[in-house]
Amino acid sequence: MMEADPRYYVDGVRAGNRKILAKTITLIESSRPEHQALTARVLDDLLPFTGNALRLGITGVPGVGKSTFIESLGMYLVEKGHRLAILAVDPSSASSHGSIMGDKTRMEKLAAHAVAFIRPSPSGGTLGGVSRKTRESMLACEAAGYDVILVETVGVGQSEVSVASMVDFFLLLTLAGAGDELQGIKRGILELADAIVVNKADGDNLGKAVQTSKMYADVMHLFPRTTPDWAPVVLTCSALETTGISEVWETVWTHHERLVSSGALDAKRKKQALDWMWALIEEGLKDWFYQRPEVKKLLPEMIRTVEKGITTPPAAVKTLLQLNKNELFS
Repeated sequence: MMEADPRYYVDGVRAGNRKILAKTITLIESSRPEHQALTARVLDDLLPFTGNALRLGITGVPGVGKSTFIESLGMYLVEKGHRLAILAVDPSSASSHGSIMGDKTRMEKLAAHAVAFIRPSPSGGTLGGVSRKTRESMLACEAAGYDVILVETVGVGQSEVSVASMVDFFLLLTLAGAGDELQGIKRGILELADAIVVNKADGDNLGKAVQTSKMYADVMHLFPRTTPDWAPVVLTCSALETTGISEVWETVWTHHERLVSSGALDAKRKKQALDWMWALIEEGLKDWFYQRPEVKKLLPEMIRTVEKGITTPPAAVKTLLQLNKNELFS
């Protein structure tokens, strides 16, 4: 049973109550109309207390050691006095609680820490596996006083682009390997990365990891910079042995300070907010369109005529849109 009073959520989040923060994110993720209206009121009240955290996105293919890396980095941060919130997006359904839902149990030390908050969230079928409500959840965590927000992508398809569009720093975690490994990573993901970290640089694998990092460094010089103030960095680390973790964080923090001092961070976040607004408008219009009775009635017929070659897709779309145009301006 969800509380109906927005002050319950606002006051609880502002007090740093982790239980109420979890309930607030559950409210944010709800698709019920009454919950969405309540969420809007809660977020409006929380908005003045947001924007002060460093937002870090991390991606990497399965098997790269993301959970170990995030726990090692997370423990380093909380021991340095930071308050850390991790939003890990689960590609499975909300009912099965599979896959990334296990991160909370794999990050046992971090999950038990008083100043760390780990929230696995189901993607709800969203393209790329990124929760539709990740941005709102990030704002709630910031209002609760967390000064580092880490968003973990499942590392498939469009999710990297989605996460990169909502964070300040985008980190690609990869492994040491032969040159053909580079072929498996899309150019677009490399272009988004502010840093590439070659994990598992330990033992007999150390030499190979250094060699791989040099290969990535050579490739990254070919891509344009994401911002004029920053050239992507390639690092190595061992999340298991916690070596190189401090250098990773120093890189993230240097990037943050440089963008703050130049004004680039403020400009980046303004653009992200506008992109978010336009995405929500498109999403809202799409939902509205398919819920129109006229569209529900005519759409099956349009599908049949297009399949049979009786009409063209542009003509069918024009007919469907004209229905809504007439409804709006009649």
